[in-house]
Amino acid sequence: MNNENKRSGSALDRRHLLQAGLAAAFAAPLGALGAHAFAPRAVAPGIDFSEFPLCRTAADSPALTGAPRKLKLSWNAGAVCLAPLPVAIEHGFFQKQNLDVELVNYSGSTDQLLEAIATGKSDAGLGMALRWLKPLEQGFDVKIAAGTHGGCMRVLTRTDSGVGKLADLKGKIVAVGDLAGPDKNFFSIQLAKLGIDPVKDVDWRAYPGNLLYVAVEKGEVQAFLSSDPLAYLWLKDSQYKEVASNLDGEYRDKSCCIVGLRGSLVREEPQVARAITQALLDAAMFTSQNPTVAAKSFQPYAPKAATLADIEGMVRYHTHHHHPVGEVLKRELKAYADDLKSVQVFKQSTDTAKFAERIYVDVFAV
Repeated sequence: MNNENKRSGSALDRRHLLQAGLAAAFAAPLGALGAHAFAPRAVAPGIDFSEFPLCRTAADSPALTGAPRKLKLSWNAGAVCLAPLPVAIEHGFFQKQNLDVELVNYSGSTDQLLEAIATGKSDAGLGMALRWLKPLEQGFDVKIAAGTHGGCMRVLTRTDSGVGKLADLKGKIVAVGDLAGPDKNFFSIQLAKLGIDPVKDVDWRAYPGNLLYVAVEKGEVQAFLSSDPLAYLWLKDSQYKEVASNLDGEYRDKSCCIVGLRGSLVREEPQVARAITQALLDAAMFTSQNPTVAAKSFQPYAPKAATLADIEGMVRYHTHHHHPVGEVLKRELKAYADDLKSVQVFKQSTDTAKFAERIYVDVFAV
């Protein structure tokens, strides 16, 4: 075999490996393991907690006293943007707050997750604002305590598709995993701001599971929506490119994922609510400052196709340094609610200022 053929064969092998990993991931949706608890690993030595809390808050209260407070926290174990959670377990951020936190990988619908938190089956959860806000409009007893980061969603296309910018989606077929998903909502909002009607001017088509992968490979769609780690892995193939993400423009400085707490926990045990929020934000800042360490903590949960270098790249891409609380968080929630109104996801009668006031809580208020 000559050198050119060797290079061609090597690239083809890499592409097939990537395709196999993506196909397997699409065949088993993120969180498909069900409501499954992950046992925490031993706390890693060598973290100097004199530097924490790195997230400066209105009130740096002391850690809880007495026996460690047991809590359940729901998450999507396949979402690399939630890397701070295994970091918090492995590197002692929950322990520092005298918390004994059990991570529960939740695979149900958002309504089911919020109901689980509201009714005490779980004490807290992390999820995407544009996935949670519509169900929260219905009145679940869940309070949003913080944003955690930005940078989860991307628009991808083949390099030869003729789609070079978001406005080029007008008149195109765009594949999505869920017609009510946060990525569909987000990019619909961006299209509306460009004067493009996301309902009439774009042909959104749902392709569940690995059917999305098949549709893209066959060229049945001109663009598709995806989130990390799948989007990041897809972009390793030179035949694909990113058109847009939720770190473009004004959204670079906004969080896309949020921390939700059981309402009764906030009211009855405010110090516990503060402690778990503080631990999560400290772990997020640590992740921002130590992406290599964070990548190693998340590696057991990542798709097999993702290398440690891939995970680190994703951790660096996500804005784990940005985690608003208090008034800043409330403004971001109102802005998202206003955006959802603009694409008819929220009722036009909803008072978004009152809505944001109702669903958020400042656990650090003096």
